[in-house]
Amino acid sequence: MEGAQVSLKKELLERAKSLGFSDRQIAELTGIGETDIWNHRKSIGLVPSYRLVDTCAAEFEAYTPYYYSSFDRGDDEGSPTEAKKVMILGGGPNRIGQGIEFDYCCVHASFALKEDGFETLMVNSNPETVSTDYDTSDKLYFEPLTLEDVLHIYEREKCWGAIVQFGGQTPLNLAIGLEEHGVNIIGTSPRSIEMAEDRELFAAMLRELNIPQPENGIATNGSEALAAAQKLGYPVLVRPSFVLGGRAMQIVYSDAELERYMQNAVEASPERPVLVDKFLENAVEVDVDCISDVGLFDDPAQGKVVVGGMLEHIEFAGVHSGDAAMVLPPPNLSPSVTDTIRQYSDAMARKLGIVGLMNVQYAVKDEVVYVLEVNPRASRTVPFVSKAIGAPLAKLAARIMGGKKLSELGFTEEVIPSFWTVKESVFPFNRFHGQDILLSPEMKSTGEVMGIDKDLGVAFGKSQMAAGASLPMEGSVFISVNDMDKADVASLARDFERLGFEIVSTAGTARVLRESGLNVREIFKVSEGRPNPLDLLLNKEIQLVINTPSGQTPRSDEVKIRTSSVYSGVPIITTLGCAKAAVSAIATLKEKGFDVSALQDFHQALGGKG
Repeated sequence: MEGAQVSLKKELLERAKSLGFSDRQIAELTGIGETDIWNHRKSIGLVPSYRLVDTCAAEFEAYTPYYYSSFDRGDDEGSPTEAKKVMILGGGPNRIGQGIEFDYCCVHASFALKEDGFETLMVNSNPETVSTDYDTSDKLYFEPLTLEDVLHIYEREKCWGAIVQFGGQTPLNLAIGLEEHGVNIIGTSPRSIEMAEDRELFAAMLRELNIPQPENGIATNGSEALAAAQKLGYPVLVRPSFVLGGRAMQIVYSDAELERYMQNAVEASPERPVLVDKFLENAVEVDVDCISDVGLFDDPAQGKVVVGGMLEHIEFAGVHSGDAAMVLPPPNLSPSVTDTIRQYSDAMARKLGIVGLMNVQYAVKDEVVYVLEVNPRASRTVPFVSKAIGAPLAKLAARIMGGKKLSELGFTEEVIPSFWTVKESVFPFNRFHGQDILLSPEMKSTGEVMGIDKDLGVAFGKSQMAAGASLPMEGSVFISVNDMDKADVASLARDFERLGFEIVSTAGTARVLRESGLNVREIFKVSEGRPNPLDLLLNKEIQLVINTPSGQTPRSDEVKIRTSSVYSGVPIITTLGCAKAAVSAIATLKEKGFDVSALQDFHQALGGKG
């Protein structure tokens, strides 16, 4: 209960804190509001002291120390200065779905702000990141990213401001609470962040700007979710609000699937509703990273919004942007679509008063541009885009947060490369035996690579090599696709046949290919007999697998084929979009081969902006 009188004995509270209980845990146990626990502790002087880790082991003076907090009695080894300080909140513990790309942004923010004369404080708790290297920032606080711990550091150091938009969703979720406690959130305001994150506020903003989005609904329980889905029509995309890495996102195709999802995947409540969106099948997804200084001006018509990069997904919409293969600049979008995307991005950035970075995810279907979501923060694609265009977007954004204008920084126009860059994701499937490799709205990748070339096919081929799945130049390709993809599979197989590949398929796909006049080696399904795909993979008789899923619940045969491909080191493709890109890449590589150039050589063609 917030606002209650706190009657906890000082000795009991001291013991609880020394044992590691957070204010939130104490609030849960006592029924007293977390803010009241915080205020009471401060009133009785119960705050942590900070201990120093000597990064030079006392050999010589450490200029870049880092600290950890303790509620045990002892000397406070910290030494706050009078410098103007900015606190940067990192991404917290790293895990699949978190994305190390956010750490890149935090590190670049620290470097940029130090160059501009600020003292930088990094708050993060992951020892496997560059942001927690002892020499990245002026001071490192190795602390959890909780409201309580961040506030202690901010008040102790008397920081001028804090950056929450570079560490991903974890620090972003702290923005409102920090502002309520008097923290100066520099960059985009927490209220604007809330407008983008809150479904109803976001929908109202889009209606005001006359920007379309897929039909959607909100559910706080199972019956509301069913009603929303039936109104929208299946398939629908369901997800919890304020998610990280697309966690618990799913595309559902029936009432039964939705009921299972609501029972097993999420805990819906009025405070944490489930979002239900109409899923646009066969739409092209586009990621856009923008940089803006609009929020530094009183008039939102002033300032600039510059598109950093526009990336077209190779897979159809429905694959998490952290997992999707993408191309910059977009190869298949019409000029009218790209112009519309720029107009929508500019309008939303001005409405939200963006200061720094903004990521927008669009879906394009039948030349209509829909907004899927807006993230008023750094995104997973910022490092890739920065390398592709030769401009350090995270550094520029940090300097804008510190008060600089884009015109001062000399970055006022979109850079469109004269070459192709392909982002491909790297997955840990070979470490998780039995785990199906299908991509979905929930992020599964643990890294990414870039393929870059003046030819798109070669750039895609390079990206596959870098991701550890080099495309074969000859041999046999196993093709097995779902019923929806069978209309397009013949042209794909014909392209492989022209390149000299043997086509291998099971009965259903083989029949479709033969009807189109193609030669096919037909084999049994895994459950039917031998030889089957597993035998051919084991005997190294297949050099490439193309297997698109048959439904939301994969058949056991498909899972065995996909996992066996991973363990055999045979490249596997699970979407027709990627398969078409792959056959184009093989054709180009067989004809032209490829050469290797330094990234800086490509940047020179852009005028040396990197």
